[in-house]
This record gives sequence, structure tokens and C-alpha cells, in this order.
Amino acid sequence: MAYDNIKQSSSTQSTFSQNAMSSLQSRTPVTLSQEEERRLVFYNHLTYLLYILSFFSAGLLIIVPIIMNYARRKEARYSWLASHFDWQIKTFWYSFIMSCFAITAFVVGVGTLGVSVFADSVEGVYGSMIFGVSGVLLIIFSCIWYLYRIVKGWIALNDGRPVL
Repeated sequence: MAYDNIKQSSSTQSTFSQNAMSSLQSRTPVTLSQEEERRLVFYNHLTYLLYILSFFSAGLLIIVPIIMNYARRKEARYSWLASHFDWQIKTFWYSFIMSCFAITAFVVGVGTLGVSVFADSVEGVYGSMIFGVSGVLLIIFSCIWYLYRIVKGWIALNDGRPVL
């Protein structure tokens, strides 16, 4: 009798896992209820607003919308709103990585500029300036790219379509 219960339980689990796997593999779009969709659309409007505000607050607020995106991402899985969560998360991480490289290049450029000046090395000064200027250009590019992605995503959300 105990063996039959175990056997039945394992067959139920395997059926459930097969259904879950087929659902994951097919990735069929999920239709959300109107209330769920309305809540998630509002939530995405809020996170887009926070991303814009974080840009103008020197990045101090950036941690809030990224945590919000990760917290509610699963609720939109396989719906058209999932693209907005993914878009915002990718925008954050790519901007973060570009900013790290830019700041590193700028700091190295400025640091080696000081060393080159004291060492009386003209070639070192030019190399340092190239490094510093490339860091500044990368920061400018990163800021423009960040704003472009947030605006593009927000427009798509406002139009009620996934962001591509």
C-alpha cells in the first residue's frame, strides 16, 4: 500500500514536471487579467520614472528601480510586459558596466597624467590625455545610450506594446 502511494505520487510529480517543462519550452504568451496588466503597466511607468530621476540625481536612486524590476519580474513572465522588465534590467547592467570602464579609464588617465608631468614625459602626457578623454567620451556615450533606452522603452509601454 505504501509502495502504491509512492508510485502514484511520483507519477503525479513527473506529469507535473512534464507539463511545466513543456510550458517553459513553448514559451507561449500568457494573457494577464485586466487588473494584473493594469497594475504591472503602472508599476513599469513608475520604474521608468525612477530610472529617469536616478539619472538626474547622479545615480543615487538607481538601486531602487533595479530592485523593483527584479522583485516583480516573475509576475509578467511570458507576457508582453516581460520585455519591459528585461529591457530595464539590461539597460541598468550595460550602463553600469560602461560607466565602470569609463570611470576607470578617466581615473587612470588623470593619475598617469600627474605621473607623466612629474617625470617630464611628453609621450606619457599624450597617452594619459587619450585615456582620460576616452573615459569622458565613454561616460557621455553611456549617458546618452541610457536615456535613449529609457525613453524608447517608456514610449513602447505607453503605446501598449513590447519593447524590441
